[in-house]
Amino acid sequence: MTDINLSPDLEWRDGTPVAVAFDDPYFSLASGPEETRHTFLRGNDLPARMCDGFHIAELGFGTGLNALVTAAAWTGKGRLRFTSFEAFPMARDDMARALAAFPEFDATALLDQWPGARVALPNMDVEIIMGDVRRALPDWSGRADAWFLDGFSPARNPEMWGADLMGEVARHTAPGGTFATYTAAGHVRQALAAAGFAVERVQGYGRKRHMTKGRLR
Repeated sequence: MTDINLSPDLEWRDGTPVAVAFDDPYFSLASGPEETRHTFLRGNDLPARMCDGFHIAELGFGTGLNALVTAAAWTGKGRLRFTSFEAFPMARDDMARALAAFPEFDATALLDQWPGARVALPNMDVEIIMGDVRRALPDWSGRADAWFLDGFSPARNPEMWGADLMGEVARHTAPGGTFATYTAAGHVRQALAAAGFAVERVQGYGRKRHMTKGRLR
């Protein structure tokens, strides 16, 4: 991974952006929103745990779809907090093209404020920390109640899934906090367990047989 690299090279497959450098789509070719709901929301027992000030952190902001789906899932009083780490921020026009596939979500607020370090959605405050997460996360002062681990595939982007970084995820997790990720790679599960999470392999979304979730012990 490198530092900030605006407008990463993309290839479009059936309307879905694919990162050329990693040959990996930004979201499910079948249903991006449902993949987010299954993997990251249900994987973290959300929205049941959400409350005013609940803090979600994410590795990989991508198109911003996870943020939009999360904001739409929150119907209570108050505001959520959402912090995302992104080394390859997408150009605004590409983001708009990707999100146009999901007209059920109003992306106007996100697109009007992009690219920016802070984005205010109707019920959620989003902070995007741009740069290499291996340097940015250790310097972050926050702790998340739930993590969305959504980097590109461990086989194609191993730097995003190393033991040191998973240790930093644990260090920046509130007591009893959780994580969820689409990957069930053995070395990722081992790294998260070694970092202090009780790790569980569960059914994945769509063609993915398994995914991983866990809670900080």
